[in-house]
Amino acid sequence: MHRVRLEVGKAVVGQDGTVTGLLIALLSRGHVLLEGVPGVAKTLLVRSFSRALGLDTHRVQFTPDLMPGDVTGSLVYDARAGGFEFRPGPVFTHVLLADEINRTPPKTQAALLEAMEERQVSSDGVSRALPDPFLVAATQNPIEHEGTYTLPEAQLDRFLLKLVVDLPGRDAEVDVLRRHAQGFDPRRLDDAGVTPTVTAAEILAAQRAAASVAVADDVLGYVVDLARATRQSPSVQLGVSPRATTGLLAAAKAWAWLGGYPAITPDHVQTMLVPVWRHRIRLRPEAEIEGVSVDAILTSVLHQTRVPI
Repeated sequence: MHRVRLEVGKAVVGQDGTVTGLLIALLSRGHVLLEGVPGVAKTLLVRSFSRALGLDTHRVQFTPDLMPGDVTGSLVYDARAGGFEFRPGPVFTHVLLADEINRTPPKTQAALLEAMEERQVSSDGVSRALPDPFLVAATQNPIEHEGTYTLPEAQLDRFLLKLVVDLPGRDAEVDVLRRHAQGFDPRRLDDAGVTPTVTAAEILAAQRAAASVAVADDVLGYVVDLARATRQSPSVQLGVSPRATTGLLAAAKAWAWLGGYPAITPDHVQTMLVPVWRHRIRLRPEAEIEGVSVDAILTSVLHQTRVPI
């Protein structure tokens, strides 16, 4: 996993935290929502990540006229065979880049629900399994809202992590310009030297190893106490669900495994809480008017909840 970070760094500068988040989602068998303004290398990041993993990847540009069958696949009449056959869509891949997912209507967004949760696609009464490992990395622009469709809570809940891709720092941005001045082309990853460093079998073994990280009962109780605190916060209209607690546990296990820990600690839970829960909470209207952020609410919950020793 450390080699994957190094390979991605050959093409993307200043996004180490986002790369780590993608790794945690992969190890936890989850999916990632990347939010950032245009031009911060979200697409390049996912392409480089899948290349470093040696996995197949497909990119879908979500638009208002995109249909569900354009993502999952559809039945096509074969004149030679005299019948219908299923033609797989781009979702049949290891890493699916769902670019600007909030620009397509809800019926097309919903086409991903079964794929993300059940890792299969049902068509004409037949369920077809997706490749393993399978990761959806969706992007969206938080600034532009014209012509967009807000993701419903059921869709957001399918993402394990929501990562905010910030603008790079000054030194990192100078490094980006230096690379472009030397002839770097983000459309040609081969020129950047990004090569596969792991195999699909090694990824599956890493997933099993991360899932086997031990967890004590008091840490489980700590996760539940944090979840209950979000539901009781006066600024929160809808707190996190039990799916959010299982997601936080899985992400904490992956983070502990990456650090070489045999068991998760409250520190691992605290580190992963904001990216795992920031998209699963709905604030009350009055809190939004006052400018209260979800991240601030979650930070307050961490400070107010007793930590097991």
